[in-house]
Amino acid sequence: MGTKAIMSWSGGKDSAMALYEVRRAGDWEIAGLLTTITQDYDRVCMHGVRTALLEQQAAALGLPLDKIYLGANESQEGYDAKMQTYLAGCRERDIHAVIFGDLFLQDVRQYRERNLSKVGMEAVFPLWGQDTRAMADRFLHAGFQAIITCVDLQTLTRGFVGRRYDPAFLADLPPEADPCGERGEFHSFVYDGPLFHSPVPFQTGRTVVRENRLAYLDLIPSSAGVLVS
Repeated sequence: MGTKAIMSWSGGKDSAMALYEVRRAGDWEIAGLLTTITQDYDRVCMHGVRTALLEQQAAALGLPLDKIYLGANESQEGYDAKMQTYLAGCRERDIHAVIFGDLFLQDVRQYRERNLSKVGMEAVFPLWGQDTRAMADRFLHAGFQAIITCVDLQTLTRGFVGRRYDPAFLADLPPEADPCGERGEFHSFVYDGPLFHSPVPFQTGRTVVRENRLAYLDLIPSSAGVLVS
């Protein structure tokens, strides 16, 4: 086994693909998943997925899930303080790196590297610099299944939310939208694939628009199987 690392985890496709690549390479021992939760709504930050579904997802992957809870209006200072406390605890557990699914946003990478260096940890980016359309194709070819949970209405129409992440979805994206949504055009939830012991069952609920900009689809935990509208 390699050096211990934590996987930064949103539940979406980039996180899943980064975990897939790391496990194939075998350079890191994944000690668990880390996600940030908006405490006021009990949902994954940005993606809007219920915490209960993320917990089921982690169980299907066979990995423990660490959660950092943030207020809906959490300041950057508050976020940084909570993250630094968590990372210091990781060092005490002999965890030396955090793995991210970022693709090309240099300012985001520098921010992560700077914060981790404060506690003597490494930031790892297994997908960095890859062609995003090629990566989208590899994600689908590997057998992952994902649904779009959030779209930015300044880039995409409401009709994109709730769609499967598949070749038809990619073909319908406007030219200015990144195929992996790296600039926040859309977010996803991965419910099955080569890393999963079993699919994560859910049903689709209603779609709501927040801040006159972001359309969110509610995914509801279900024992009846995966039902995608």
